[in-house]
Amino acid sequence: MKKATSLFLQTLIIILLSINLAAAQDEPETEFDAPYLIIAADSLFKDRDYEKAREWYMQAAEKAKANGMKSELTEANAMIARTYLVQGYVDEGMEYLKKTLETATPDDPLGWSRYLSVRGRFEWNNGTLDKATETFKEMFYYAQEHELWDRAVDAAHMVAITSDLPGQVEWGHKGIEVAEKHEVTSWLGPLWNNLGATYEDLEQYPEALQAYKKAREYHYKYGSERNKLIADWAVGHAYREVDSMEQAQNILQPLVEWSRELDDKEFLGWTYWELGRIEFWNRNYMKAAELIREARDNLKEAGIERWNPEKYKEIVAFLERAKIRADEERERKGE
Repeated sequence: MKKATSLFLQTLIIILLSINLAAAQDEPETEFDAPYLIIAADSLFKDRDYEKAREWYMQAAEKAKANGMKSELTEANAMIARTYLVQGYVDEGMEYLKKTLETATPDDPLGWSRYLSVRGRFEWNNGTLDKATETFKEMFYYAQEHELWDRAVDAAHMVAITSDLPGQVEWGHKGIEVAEKHEVTSWLGPLWNNLGATYEDLEQYPEALQAYKKAREYHYKYGSERNKLIADWAVGHAYREVDSMEQAQNILQPLVEWSRELDDKEFLGWTYWELGRIEFWNRNYMKAAELIREARDNLKEAGIERWNPEKYKEIVAFLERAKIRADEERERKGE
């Protein structure tokens, strides 16, 4: 049975490759073979550098095909498909998912689990949530059987997204249990984050706040600067949901500058949105309108009209409401 590369070895490879990642901005390093290129590409993917990750996955696929490495070819093609999917190029991604099927087999744990992971995400993207949920459950039990704990946790995390609300809570806790037991620490922040979002959907806001606090604890231990920013934002957002406006504002206000430092238009927009909602709640309507306008503009620049058009409409409608109240406030003040 093909075994996964050890966590220590993966870490060492990433450290060694980081030198080359910094030096080779135009082309992947050709001196490495397919398994190492895949690990480097995975690191780029986690950093959201999807274009560069795809270049490295393509290089890995070429080397794997030339050397008869079916498992690595399956993994590389699956992830090429996923890079296209995450950027909204569904048709291009589907072509590579079809290529993955040419080599994917349940006898190959690494290749098959990667294939299931990407297939489920395409099903999720297509809105076939029942199929996606079944695929991710299959992946979870398969990855458990083959002791691929990181992928088992990924699968549980995805079931907690695609299933109904009770299932989301169940699988959120299931993923946390596996992650804690097998020390898959990098997943604990996202898992608690998603559980918090599920509690929000259930309108269980105090439970959501506690889940977001747990998420922040793990993001501060193991996450990137962006992870920490998002974790703080979620806690501030949750405090607003339980009407603790002063605590919410104290957490959210510093995130404006932090988002700018990270050049993160999306969370700069979300931070302005929360702060605007707080000012509206406090009846400071002119300030609220100003902040919500900033939210709209930054989120629009981040592409919200493409990836969440309904939320964008909500923000635009709320801005109009705030502007009406702001005009009334100006009249009262004689401005």
